[in-house]
Amino acid sequence: MRSSARKQTHNRSINTRLHSLEKKYLQLVGAGKKDEAAKAFQAVSSALDKAAKTGNVHKSRASRKKSRLALRLNKVK
Repeated sequence: MRSSARKQTHNRSINTRLHSLEKKYLQLVGAGKKDEAAKAFQAVSSALDKAAKTGNVHKSRASRKKSRLALRLNKVK
């Protein structure tokens, strides 16, 4: 397997995981389940930090996403 193909599949799996974690988090926030959403936020935040560390996502983008997701969590009653 070519190195570029291997890196592409690895990067795609990371991006897919980020997307699915974020989607799950937003569903919990939408349903008003604050405790479960807080745990999901920790998972999303950790995954974004790891993706930024490896260069899969730019660190500013990860920081911006985390900030906006935290604002949504704080709006939940």
